[in-house]
Amino acid sequence: MKLPFIRLALLLGLLTGLLESCKLDVTPRDRYTDVTVWANENNAKLYLLDQYAVLNDFAFGTMPLGYANNTDALTDLIKNTSISSGSGTANMVAFNPSSITAANPTFSYWTQGYQRIFAINNFLSGTNQYQTFSDSTTRNAYQAEARFLRAYVYFWLVKLHGSVILLEKPITENNNPRSSEDECWNFIARDLSFAAQHLPETRSAADLGRATRGAAYALLARSWLYAASIAEYDKKQYNSDPLTGVPSTKAASYYQNAAAAAQAVVDLESKGVYQLLPQFSSVFSTKNNKEMILGFNYVRPALTHTFDRDYAPPADVPGQGGKGVPTAELSDAYEMADGRPFSWADPAMAARPYQGREPRFYGTILTHGATWKNRVLNTATGTDGYIDYGSQADPKRTVTGYYLRKYLDSTNVDPLRNASEQQSIELRYAEVLLIHAEALTKTGQYEKARQMIDKLRRRAGLPGVKATSPSELMAAIEHERIVELAFEGHRYWDLKRWRKAHLVLNNLRVHGHRPLPKADGSVRYEVVDSDKQDRFFAPITYYIPLPMAEIINNPALTQIQGW
Repeated sequence: MKLPFIRLALLLGLLTGLLESCKLDVTPRDRYTDVTVWANENNAKLYLLDQYAVLNDFAFGTMPLGYANNTDALTDLIKNTSISSGSGTANMVAFNPSSITAANPTFSYWTQGYQRIFAINNFLSGTNQYQTFSDSTTRNAYQAEARFLRAYVYFWLVKLHGSVILLEKPITENNNPRSSEDECWNFIARDLSFAAQHLPETRSAADLGRATRGAAYALLARSWLYAASIAEYDKKQYNSDPLTGVPSTKAASYYQNAAAAAQAVVDLESKGVYQLLPQFSSVFSTKNNKEMILGFNYVRPALTHTFDRDYAPPADVPGQGGKGVPTAELSDAYEMADGRPFSWADPAMAARPYQGREPRFYGTILTHGATWKNRVLNTATGTDGYIDYGSQADPKRTVTGYYLRKYLDSTNVDPLRNASEQQSIELRYAEVLLIHAEALTKTGQYEKARQMIDKLRRRAGLPGVKATSPSELMAAIEHERIVELAFEGHRYWDLKRWRKAHLVLNNLRVHGHRPLPKADGSVRYEVVDSDKQDRFFAPITYYIPLPMAEIINNPALTQIQGW
């Protein structure tokens, strides 16, 4: 958030820890009480602003998985370079999903998520009880903001577990049962619909980073798309629990809901609220730009992150960097600048594989020979050079011949000392266009779906798609989601909601291209196996088990069947 919010971090941390207090005849002066917080409008606002820290939990496509691992590392797009627990946890899960158990679900968000839900419900209940906000318009706006944040937390819990406990009051999840997955998606939708109705379209400069009407509609569109996908593709094939899954009869109406919510965001473009930036790379280097719908701001020195330290080529950060690197599969997915598919079988393309590619390629991936921070990147030898995966436990060097470009700060010359402050983007307009395209395809509006896809392709200087059938349009949408949203944390969840993770990831090995310079100055690229063993996605992990400790502590809570 903005700097004024950060200065109050200590107060906010104390406020977040509030529990339901006993009623006393006098107001204690040595602790925070309900009266202290909810009878004071400013304190209540600060309490709510503190809840935006939830966006930091998932910044830059990460989630609590070992350390903060980008979930694209569980897919064919990103290869984590470590084989050790923590930075290498994504590799362990990708190779051996049996490491996911009820005793140790690996994907760890249940406790943290319900702590956040309790805090948000505390705000809703407390401000109602003490009539914190004097007029209904202000009250509805703040309740809308809180319900937006609650929906965001539930969105993560539901896409992890499917069936979870729904709470609308400041009580713990103990002694409460799970609701059905369909009920959970509808609960999220109700919160977001209320938020969209009462949130402002724009925020002042001082309030950038707070939820808006567009953010509510964008998250609503994303949520309905997930629910519709489960309804269409799951069909109770992978889990027999009576509470997981969404009835297939609801797929059509949920796709229509997704299309309507996405259209509401598209309508805001004509009002000047959102737009695609002319240059793809500017989206990730310009804070609070018009393509960003919701993000988390960092400000040195009070609030920073370690993205450059973790992902930059290691010559930028001695002893660090190279935590996760793009795969050959991702690199090859980007087209030539004229729209032709890239192919190593084409002698001209193979001779100069990193020339003449579309702009999103250069905004996402650093290659051998790329200009980076006033040097020519050498991934053949030296500090930035290729190393065989598994030859060192935590090499902090590329194991594919590539490094990440997206989100890196090219002006940060000392990431260890400076840390990083570039903005993490949770929702952006490009994703909404792809959500809209998918929902339109599923509701038979093929020409309009192509228009949404082509808006993105025009920004990249590419010709429009030629797809005509639903299957061709879905293939085009999947391609665009790969190349447009790479490293933003969508691929793993896309494969799961489409119920094709087991088809794409089973027996997969990701690859790299090792540069081998020749005497005449040219370079030959050798295909390398960057996995050394087959990956495996267990269909049972379409739903992650609930933590066993929660089952023990809550007699009303049952484990998801199969776990």
